[in-house]
Amino acid sequence: MNIYQHFRIEEREFIDLALQWMEYVEQTYSSKLTDFLDPREQQIVQAVVGSQAEIQVAFFGGQENNERKRALIYPEYLQVEKNDFHIRLFEVEYPVKFLTIEHSQVLGSLMALGVRRGKFGDILIHEGRIQFLVTEEISEYIKLQLTQIGRASVTLKELPSEEGLVIEGHWQEMTATVSSLRLDTVLAALLNLSRQKSQELIRNKRVKVNWTTIENPSFECGVADIISVRGFGRLKLISIEGKTKKDKWRIVGGKQK
Repeated sequence: MNIYQHFRIEEREFIDLALQWMEYVEQTYSSKLTDFLDPREQQIVQAVVGSQAEIQVAFFGGQENNERKRALIYPEYLQVEKNDFHIRLFEVEYPVKFLTIEHSQVLGSLMALGVRRGKFGDILIHEGRIQFLVTEEISEYIKLQLTQIGRASVTLKELPSEEGLVIEGHWQEMTATVSSLRLDTVLAALLNLSRQKSQELIRNKRVKVNWTTIENPSFECGVADIISVRGFGRLKLISIEGKTKKDKWRIVGGKQK
């Protein structure tokens, strides 16, 4: 299976891991549940498993709209239910009238407990309410250990997954013409910055493509890439429309509202 040709070199390690998961299911006739995966990792798992008739894959992250999801790879004869994903939802209780808690503070406090990022799903914040999802196996540990976020003392309340906040992401579309699909060029066009400024952001490790920090300004962007820029928000390369008469690329990008 030459799955590698469809993905970037730096993604090969994760492709190998996905292949191992698939082989485990093939050999043991039992299912394999992964940690939470970002959308790019989900795409890779779908590509790896999708070519096999006897093996299926399903994704679930607590709510259909959630970004980070666990993958369940399983023999086709098994029936999959939401409970099979072993996800727990917590709501953070804190003095909301007096303090504001941001996404980065929640993530930082969770990571400070010494647990891998893959054990946490989405962090959902809406009108002062804060929720997050974790794998079942660490839920009791998190419930006991997470007592502070930033300057706020907090307690956690477990909720059924159907009570999760629904956060819908909307993309504001824009078109641009770029001389190349290099990251610094695409970034400058979509954020209306100088090329020098976009290169500075990249070299200062403020830019991620598909949830991986990229420090090389000449990194080549592709369709569906998600570009996160600290301080500027999230962008998406929606489509590449082809070349103009002046041999430039016409692209459609999106900025998350």
